[in-house]
Amino acid sequence: MTLDKQDKLAALRQKSLVRDDQSDPDGRIYKDVLTGEIFHSVTRILGTTAPLAQQKKLESWLARPGSHETRDAAAKRGTGAHNHMEFCLKLGQRLARATANKKGLWKQGEDGLYRCPTKITQWAMEKAIAGAPRVPWASSGYARGLRGWMLDHVTAIHSVEFSGHHPAGMAGACDLLADLGGKGPYIIDWKTTGKSLHSSMEDSLFSYKAQTGAYSLILKHMTGIQAIGGAVVVARRSGEPVTTLLNQEDLIEQEGLFLARAEQHFDQLQAQRDLISDS
Repeated sequence: MTLDKQDKLAALRQKSLVRDDQSDPDGRIYKDVLTGEIFHSVTRILGTTAPLAQQKKLESWLARPGSHETRDAAAKRGTGAHNHMEFCLKLGQRLARATANKKGLWKQGEDGLYRCPTKITQWAMEKAIAGAPRVPWASSGYARGLRGWMLDHVTAIHSVEFSGHHPAGMAGACDLLADLGGKGPYIIDWKTTGKSLHSSMEDSLFSYKAQTGAYSLILKHMTGIQAIGGAVVVARRSGEPVTTLLNQEDLIEQEGLFLARAEQHFDQLQAQRDLISDS
């Protein structure tokens, strides 16, 4: 039986990748339990191929007293916000699907994806938010900003936390594939920051945008779906998130940039192994 794009996208919910943070001392890997293949994480590749000035800046910051505690606290607040969005979107998707199935309101688009009326998706997201568990205090402002952004922009939920791999050797999990403002699908990635100005996030955005390119490559490889754009949504403690939108041309450019970084990553790794072997 030949699976259509919608079926292939749904199949990504059945995760065959197992995250492993321990086996490789140099960074996170994913193992495919079905094939035994090993893939390096998207974030690991972005970290090893970040501009040298950015890497030195991070090393300098980590050398300061208390920096590791600050980093761990930031990771914890980000996890809290991400978990909240995952709950709201997954529950919202289930509610919208059940309602649309009951009323027979699905329509298939030219891209092969099915959509129900926007009003049903909006109702389902609001219902999910009302039933969501309490967000930890440290994450609450960030979650509130992302939640508001979701209600203002998301018009169809296609996949939440989908994961996959790519022949370039990388694997990862994307936060969301959704329509925005009635158009889509878009690759959407949630981020959190303690910084207040967009200009102060330029270094981070360089890799964040490449990350959307990586997820777009994975999506295309696993399902044949080409996203029409991407969105990096950076939540702050208060106020609206800072959003960077990429059109399809931008996203495809980021796909190419990430592939170049993946090649650089594995070349660097091989050079290090050769050096150790020769010593």
